Order: sequence, then structure tokens, then C-alpha cells
Amino acid sequence: MNGVLMLDGVSLDQLRTFIAAVDEGSFSAAARKLNRVQSAVSGWVGSLEGQIGVTLFDRTGRFPKLTAEGVLLLADARNIVSGVDTLKARAKLMASGLEAELSVVVDVFFPTAVIAEAAKAFASRFPLTPLRLFVEGLGAGYQPVLDGRCSLGILAALPVAFPSLVAERLGEVTLVMVAAPNHPLARVQQQIPKNLLAQHVQLVLTDRSELMAGRDYGVLSPSTWRLADLSTKYAFLKDGLGWGSMPLHMVARDISAGSLVVLDVDGMPRSGYPLAMSAVHTAATPPGPAGRWFIDHLKAWAVNTAQSDATTP
Repeated sequence: MNGVLMLDGVSLDQLRTFIAAVDEGSFSAAARKLNRVQSAVSGWVGSLEGQIGVTLFDRTGRFPKLTAEGVLLLADARNIVSGVDTLKARAKLMASGLEAELSVVVDVFFPTAVIAEAAKAFASRFPLTPLRLFVEGLGAGYQPVLDGRCSLGILAALPVAFPSLVAERLGEVTLVMVAAPNHPLARVQQQIPKNLLAQHVQLVLTDRSELMAGRDYGVLSPSTWRLADLSTKYAFLKDGLGWGSMPLHMVARDISAGSLVVLDVDGMPRSGYPLAMSAVHTAATPPGPAGRWFIDHLKAWAVNTAQSDATTP
């Protein structure tokens, strides 16, 4: 019982002094670094050894040398001090209004490479703020923002009104209608009328929420295969199991290589049609500094992308 009580009495000052003695190479150098007298440093280290019941330094030589036990306990001491310093820094940031964490749901159609770059920059800018990312499609992207599981959504526009949400336009993602080169629609030598599209299976992304129940979005064929994720839809398209829309950034290389063909659909430009992307949050909980930075960072991406598209011949 007494041993437990002694261990409970270990102080941060003792641990910091122990670490300084190791890092500086002697008690006298540690005293200079800590702006204390050498006897105080020796006393702190000695009292720590007495409390934990372990000899940390071999004092038989000219300079104190860590014992084998001291080497092991030094790592624990560093972890404890580092953890407390992190706690203090994080608490200070939270007190200043910074979010404790930033949880973001990203539309499955949004470029993964852009989100990865934003996450990397976020980690550098806000090293003490955890970033939680989720990927969803259609109404399933809006659901976690509506129910408070995510504070921010990077989502595609839907033909549904969400009165409690505020949306800030970011930019556009281009969607193209594609099929495998061996698909019957890919071999049509003229513009494809929509009634011909309706004669073939359309691959459609399933909405994993109930927000779009009873209504279809972008469905042109009565014959559909519903797929739960975009990677499966992509694989099925390449295998010739149907036709469907895909984000251009995901299939541009396939189109260039000829493993997917852009369908020339009547009334739709071959270059694709734009899908608006917005940063979405509830009106009652506007983004804090971290969320605001994340939105502005993606807005800068959208501006750069638009400028690049404008200068591309």
C-alpha cells in the first residue's frame, strides 16, 4: 500500500529533472538548464529514486550514468511528460475556440487525391486536432451532417432541400457516361438516343440512407444494377456489365487507354456534365477555425482547377 502511495506522489518536476540530467549529461549541466542549484537537481533525482524504489543512475564514475533500469524508465518518463505537454497545448487551443476534432464526410465522387492533399496540409497546420474522414454517396453523405456525427460535409448537390443546412459552393466534378469498348452502346456510330440507353442495364450507385427513398437521381434506364460502392461500379463497367456515369478524374486514364469509352448521348456533351460540390454544415453549428481552414483550402483547389481548365486548349 505504501509503495502505491509513494508512486502516486511522483511529480512532473521530478520527471523533468530526471530527463534533463540524462539529456545534459550531468547534474550540474541539468541545474544550469533548469536554472536551479545542483543540490536541488540531485535532491529531485534522489527523491524520485526513493519513491519508485529503483536506482536510475550509477554515480560511481565522474558523471552519473544511467542504469539498465534507468534506460527503460527514461522512455516512460518522456512519454508522461510529452503527454502532459500535449494535453496542456490541446486544452489551450480548445479554450481559444479551436475544435476538439474535425469530422468530415466526403462525397464518393470528390477526388480522393485532393482530399489526401488537404488532409496532409491539415495535419501540418493543426497537429493537435484529430481529423476524422468518412466517404459516402448521395443522401448517405448528408445524413451524418444532419444527425451531428460529422461537423462538415464535402458533398454533391442533390435534388432535395435541407432547410437546416448551409452550403458553400466549392467547385465542380465532371461526370461522363461510359461503357466498356465491347458493350453494345460503345459500338453505336451516332449519337445515342435516351430510349436506346433504356434498353441496357445501367449501373447505379445505391443510396445507403433513406433520404432519397422513392426517388432516383440520374437513372435513365428501367433496368438497373444497384451497387453499394463506386469501386465496384468501376470494376463492373470495365468488365462490360453495364453502362453508367463516373467522375472523369477516375476514368480519364481508362478513356485514354481505350479500356472505357465515353458514350455520345443525345442531349449530353461528350466532355461530361458538371456536378456541383459544396461544403455543407448545419446553420446552428458553423465551422470553427479548423473547419474554416479546411473549406478555404478546398476553395483554393477549386479556383486553381478552374484556372487550369480555362488555359487548357
